Amino acid sequence: MAELVQRYLDQLVAEFACVDDGTLADYIPELAEVDPTGFGLAVSSADGFVYESGRARTEFTIQSISKPFTYALALAEAGQQAVDARIGVEPSGDAFNEISVDERTKTPKNAMINAGAIAAVSLVPGASTEERFARIQDFYSACAGRPLELDDDVYRSEKATGNRNRAIAYMLTSFGVFDDPDDVLDVYFRQCSLRVTSVDLARMGATLARGGINPQTGRRVISAEVVRRTLSVMVTCGMYNGAGDWVSAVGMPAKSGVGGGITAVLPGQLGIGVYSPLLDGRGNSVRGVLVCRALSQRLGLHFLTVSRESRATIRAVYGACDGVQVYEMHGDLMFAGAEKVLRTVDRDSDRFSVAILDVTRVDTINDPARALLAGMSATLRDAGKKGFLVDPDAAVIRPGRGFDDVVFSTLDGAVAAAQEWLRSQSIR
Repeated sequence: MAELVQRYLDQLVAEFACVDDGTLADYIPELAEVDPTGFGLAVSSADGFVYESGRARTEFTIQSISKPFTYALALAEAGQQAVDARIGVEPSGDAFNEISVDERTKTPKNAMINAGAIAAVSLVPGASTEERFARIQDFYSACAGRPLELDDDVYRSEKATGNRNRAIAYMLTSFGVFDDPDDVLDVYFRQCSLRVTSVDLARMGATLARGGINPQTGRRVISAEVVRRTLSVMVTCGMYNGAGDWVSAVGMPAKSGVGGGITAVLPGQLGIGVYSPLLDGRGNSVRGVLVCRALSQRLGLHFLTVSRESRATIRAVYGACDGVQVYEMHGDLMFAGAEKVLRTVDRDSDRFSVAILDVTRVDTINDPARALLAGMSATLRDAGKKGFLVDPDAAVIRPGRGFDDVVFSTLDGAVAAAQEWLRSQSIR
């Protein structure tokens, strides 16, 4: 039944594929040569299941999406006190490559603009540029769940044309933020040139969503405290001088990169990775912003509307009798929780002929979750099975949206009806 979610993501990619607004990041020569039609979307649930649509396996360079991850690594390695002494947490309102520092502290305003990101690199320990970069590369790879490789052509292109970043680095050196601008810059150019895919970004986002545990590998790669700090800065600063629009319209911690990628995080629930290289005037992917906005608004993903993790949705699963499986749910049932219910039912489909969903203990449900459950009813019917719903408060049921003839006020009533249906099938 995961195809219900897959179908929606495919429709979303098709909807925005015709958008050709924006320009390539031509100030980095190698990025000016990429295919402007590239478009990929991936969504990773908190338990590691990944949906892919479009060119989700196309590789591109991570660019500024590297910033929150290096910031997290700096926090883990150097400690919050040392990081706060050199990098602020306030939104700058400036473009990402602005040559500026806080007027009072003479340090970068936050870690999501170039000045702060370069300072974050300097805080990652390493006896040489190679050792420092290797530590960063290993950390990114642990978040993605696979080894990430350097795009040497992009690295050399950035290094040859990165005079603005050199100006920023030397300015920071003059203010005593760090002492080795050339070495720090070399690592910064390399970290921006690591190759990723939309799937990688979704998994990296899901690692943050899980509080630092990669849901694919099960490995803790960073502490929950560091993740909380990192996501906080991503909320207020991750989309540069478009952060306010992003938070109000999309409402997920996120980071964009001029390579065309965006990663977004719904804490406790999922990570999103989008790739489309045509950028708006703020350096954000045009299609990427549109897709994330649509996902948030249509699926109810704004982080201020979600109070419980999807893992708490399924309260119990058990067989009521031969051929009948019951799924009890509780708490708030939003898109991510309903998606997990669908995959759980799909995984168990060989064990039952009738699935009963009991939503008696569900506190809140939104329309995207209702639509997924309605789709599940139709999918079971097409497979020759039956889906019954226990919904005494009419929380889920809406006329014409699935379960119209199989809704019950008690579990006993649903089980009795399931047994009767099974008997009718055996007679045939």
